[in-house]
Amino acid sequence: MSLLQVLQPPGWARPKGFSNGIAAKGKLVFIAGQVGWTGQGEWRERSFAGQFRQALQNILAVLGEAKGRPEHIVRLTWYVLDKHEYRSSLKAVGAAYRELMGRHYPTMAVVQVSGLVEDQARLEIEATAVVPEK
Repeated sequence: MSLLQVLQPPGWARPKGFSNGIAAKGKLVFIAGQVGWTGQGEWRERSFAGQFRQALQNILAVLGEAKGRPEHIVRLTWYVLDKHEYRSSLKAVGAAYRELMGRHYPTMAVVQVSGLVEDQARLEIEATAVVPEK
């Protein structure tokens, strides 16, 4: 098995924007839920898409500390306050995603929640990555 293997059952339709499953070998990296503030705790963005971009940048910064890159992410779990806001932001979210992640699509779940701890947050994303061991 290569370091990452996308799991796609025969006959299943290919998912758009995520993978159904991934098998991986390497160093596990677990990244806490990230919101749309900067590493200094500053809120620069109010929009869903802007906060998404910042949260994903935060995830990649933490992953970089483990010598990881976007293609090492195997799972993203999104917690959103409003699924309608999420859906109406998909074009801008997709553009930011492709800019930061390329065409790598890990497993994902998007869950609508009734609230987040940070009052200004529109979403929170946690990640799991598998970084190749040298």
